[in-house]
Amino acid sequence: MNKTALSHRVRRSLIAGLLTGSSFMGQCWYPQPSQAAINAYCQLTPQEASTKENLLQTALKGNVEAEKDYDALVRKHAELLQRCRNQTWPQEQAIWLRLYPCDVRPGSIDAVLDRIVNKGYNTVYLEVFYDSQVLLPPNDNPTEWDTVVRTPGAENVDLLAETIKKGRERGLKIYAWLFTLNFGYVYSQRPDRQDVLARNGTGQTSVSYVHDQSQGFIDPYHPQAQRDYAQLVNAILKRQPDGVLFDYVRYPRGTGAKSAAGQVKDLWIYGSASRQALYDRALNNKGRALIERYVTQGYITANDIVAVDNLYPEEGSPLWQGRTPPPNEMQSTASARFERLRYELWYLAVAHAAQGVVNFLTMATTPVQRRGLVAGAVFFPDGNQIVGETGFDSRLQPWDKFPPSIEWHPMSYGICGNPSCIVQQVKRVTGMAPQQVKIIPALAGLWGRDYDKRPSLEEQMRAIRSAAPQINSISHFSFSWQEPDIENERRSCQFNI
Repeated sequence: MNKTALSHRVRRSLIAGLLTGSSFMGQCWYPQPSQAAINAYCQLTPQEASTKENLLQTALKGNVEAEKDYDALVRKHAELLQRCRNQTWPQEQAIWLRLYPCDVRPGSIDAVLDRIVNKGYNTVYLEVFYDSQVLLPPNDNPTEWDTVVRTPGAENVDLLAETIKKGRERGLKIYAWLFTLNFGYVYSQRPDRQDVLARNGTGQTSVSYVHDQSQGFIDPYHPQAQRDYAQLVNAILKRQPDGVLFDYVRYPRGTGAKSAAGQVKDLWIYGSASRQALYDRALNNKGRALIERYVTQGYITANDIVAVDNLYPEEGSPLWQGRTPPPNEMQSTASARFERLRYELWYLAVAHAAQGVVNFLTMATTPVQRRGLVAGAVFFPDGNQIVGETGFDSRLQPWDKFPPSIEWHPMSYGICGNPSCIVQQVKRVTGMAPQQVKIIPALAGLWGRDYDKRPSLEEQMRAIRSAAPQINSISHFSFSWQEPDIENERRSCQFNI
């Protein structure tokens, strides 16, 4: 068997063997606004936004009448937003948001959420676990990570619960947005968690592989990683968000040649748990012996096949999960069997790595769905691509095997000066997703103008709706892009409400 004989379809089938709206009518994209206070994009007029901001500032100074008027205006804007979004594509428009320790100050969350409503968003993806930090109060943090808020006197401030409450008052759905396989740099430095980290065939972890001191990827097969993450998810679910989004559902990606995996030692399967789980996929002694030799050496030879035959003469073909040997395989010489076994071991190792990602995601989403909440996964549309003849994108993000019962959030961040590459990414996902999957593309950009070679958000959304009219939900990355000055002020506690 030569390399070119393995088609993309065959390669996908080898891995798959182990892995288990509304239409666009006419030319009018948005309906006419139903209220003078809101425009065709469901955005409040500057006058309405300014009135609300001034009332909040006055209310924070203790003015009771201003507080009443502010609360009434918040309710009015919530009703306007809901009415407009019900009549306007997309019916769900979300924004990605990070909070800071300075947001414990009175009025800060109110001001941020008000600005989000002003822009016409009705959903917020709130970052609650990232960079080895969790958005839980210091006095109620049962997880293995430090809290975002470490301000003296704020030990009981629960920014997650507060944002959920204040968001709902404004007609906003609040999703919790979490890193998944990336547990963070600080976690990766713990002496008692070294065995939990993902490793490649040279013994590297993501810390020594990526060199940005922000990534600490774990071995998804490790039971300690699973316990730590389950504890985190359960703590977040106690705050009753409207949904939970899982990000970094993948392995790390290197640069240059390291951005592709072409041999077994490139794969992040050398952690103790992952390695053992791979060996356990063998269905007989011959299969296990060949897997062990392949993983340890990084290759097998015809001599290895002869040696394994001699070790277990009573067994027939080597077997492992997903393998169906050809008839009369053992009548062929070791040299004739070598080429097939070499390729099948490679695809077994790739499938094993990918299955670890899927299993961990399934473990994480299960308690969310049991509570009747929405779960979703964030991914790169090209994170599962085949590279060259036998290689794969090193992230090994098998999003096409993610559960169809959860939302799929493709990060459609293509840069080509126009919407065409962004649309291409979205269409790749819609073309591979099961029909029942809810797809919510994440777009990067700004309202009303091009930014960083990306067209405006309006232009991107028009193109997506035209190409994929079944999509009725969109998200925008991020609040910090749209409000950079306010973001910096909030980060440094200079934000004047």
